Amino acid sequence: MNARSAASSPDAGRVQVFFDGACPLCSREMAVLQRRDRRGQIEFIDIAASDFDARAWGREPAELMAAMHARLPDGSWAIGVEAFRQIYGRLGFGWLVALSRLPGVRRLLDAGYRVFARHRTRLPGRCAPGEACATRLDARS
Repeated sequence: MNARSAASSPDAGRVQVFFDGACPLCSREMAVLQRRDRRGQIEFIDIAASDFDARAWGREPAELMAAMHARLPDGSWAIGVEAFRQIYGRLGFGWLVALSRLPGVRRLLDAGYRVFARHRTRLPGRCAPGEACATRLDARS
């Protein structure tokens, strides 16, 4: 998943999605999205992979752990719920993206995602009960 050079830009029209492969829920969602990406519009990059280097992408490890990031074909970044909008829009869910942009829905999704992102490292399956949930990227910050 990380074979490409960080210095390279996304392939024309392709979005690079940075996700935490150590997060059980995140990994499941990315697997579903990969199956739906029949035209290869998205490159999925696991930030928990042992060979991943956040700084090679111009980001700090804690930054990528704090929220979902997507690097767009023009080199700009979409973060948080906007990253999901970019992904889902490319996979044919324009109606869902439009719904997520409605003012009240947008505020609710943004707030809900911030809470989820802050607590996702505590999700079942990531750490043993009672264990501190440090991540590999935490050690590199």
